[in-house]
Amino acid sequence: MKTSTSLIRQSHFLGTKIRNLRKRNHLTIEDLSSRCIRVNPNAAPSVSYLSMIERGKRVPSNAMLEVIATVFQKDIHWFLDDMPQTSDITPNKGRKGGITGMALEPSFLFSQDILQIAIPEMLSQTGISGRQFAHLLIRAHQEHNQNHFPDIERAAESIGLKNLGLSVDELFSLCIAQGLYIRWIEHASQSLGNELGLRSQQIMTSYFDPPHTLCINPLLKQFPTRLKYDLAVHIGHRVLHNNESSPSVLYVGRNHLLEDDDSQTSLTPNAQDILQAWRDFESSFFAGALLCPKVPYRQLLDRHGYEINIHEKIGVSASVAMRRMTVASPYPHWHYFDAYAPGKLKAVYRGNGIPLPWGNMREVADPCQHWAVFRMINAEAKGSSAQISILNVDDKPRIYCCESLRVQDMVGNQHVLCAGIDLNPAIDAQSGDSQEMAAELQRLCVERGGESVIPATIKRKLTSVAKILNINWIERGINTPAKLICSRGNVCPRQPSCYHQGHNQCQDD
Repeated sequence: MKTSTSLIRQSHFLGTKIRNLRKRNHLTIEDLSSRCIRVNPNAAPSVSYLSMIERGKRVPSNAMLEVIATVFQKDIHWFLDDMPQTSDITPNKGRKGGITGMALEPSFLFSQDILQIAIPEMLSQTGISGRQFAHLLIRAHQEHNQNHFPDIERAAESIGLKNLGLSVDELFSLCIAQGLYIRWIEHASQSLGNELGLRSQQIMTSYFDPPHTLCINPLLKQFPTRLKYDLAVHIGHRVLHNNESSPSVLYVGRNHLLEDDDSQTSLTPNAQDILQAWRDFESSFFAGALLCPKVPYRQLLDRHGYEINIHEKIGVSASVAMRRMTVASPYPHWHYFDAYAPGKLKAVYRGNGIPLPWGNMREVADPCQHWAVFRMINAEAKGSSAQISILNVDDKPRIYCCESLRVQDMVGNQHVLCAGIDLNPAIDAQSGDSQEMAAELQRLCVERGGESVIPATIKRKLTSVAKILNINWIERGINTPAKLICSRGNVCPRQPSCYHQGHNQCQDD
């Protein structure tokens, strides 16, 4: 057995492994401590000491570790650093959404003091601004909670009284009831360019001028769905934050929040900026909850099979309607993208952990052009855009289905909205084998150049899942060829790889 000194040097993953083992066996800390006492009361850890071990604050003695190893029927060396299997040290988030977490081990390197020093340097070296970092944090929090923020929902329902399909006049009345004065202001659009010389339009639609004035671009009178959204956001700021927030400015066009110009970019995460970004998110979420209150909206979605054009029936934008689907649906495994060409993400939500189809909110050289959202950007789609896709996630194939919609914003920029779900959990819930089904579809697609008609046996199972979920566009997707997609072109599973053909096949597909 190792000496106490060598045990300390080999224990960086120990606490995480014990915690994950305990949770996977559905034991509380009290349960584990009691089990240890039954094995050896003299060497067993107390509840408080066991908690400190799991958090990396203490290292157990050799005798204590032997007791814990006995409880879990593990070799004592399994707990040490020379056997750090990813599944043993990765936090188990259960049904939580978002991408897989990483273990913050060795814990002393992830202390608050070290992170406060390292994060600004990391952002500087990777070219990520403080504002981008704030939105990454918010998105991770949103995905971890699978878009469930009941306190904001309740706040919106108390104002809108769960009325679905509020009119512009009703929203103006709600603004007045919150003590807001309306002022119409002229603001011309401006043309913006990027490093490739591509131009896009951006326009300021509204802003809050403390303490009481809401300034609105009169152009919004021609776009009532956008006017409703702006009014709902500012009502949210008023209800949730009163006058504590700095002036809130809303834009249409280029991703103002994630593509800062040089005058606004800060590579240092500023606490006030992060707080303001969080308040902006809360107000945006409030706006969706006000315009599409959860229960009546879910009932409407159920009656219409989650069709994307549901937004036309209640007078909201397609983006608001699709984002609210991820909240209202009882099925938790959704994703949502709002993409501007070429490969710019304005909004992302991944309650199902699907990888992003391109880089860290910037262009990448080799995006996979077989994602439905890319095909919609590059070519005018005819009919339904529903698509069944096979994608490797953590080296295992998964089946996704999405429906995309090509839209134009109020200043003429084309972009694509995409709502989709992960079908694997739904297949498994119906006593199916999602891994076997996904592997078979992947094999067929590889053999047939990247896409394949779905076999009748798999089609029947997927149709059954679609009917249970009551999502019409899944059935439409099943009747079109399934497509292989990848997180980057250079890991293309197609044979031959379209990436190794110089991107041309992907670009032209």
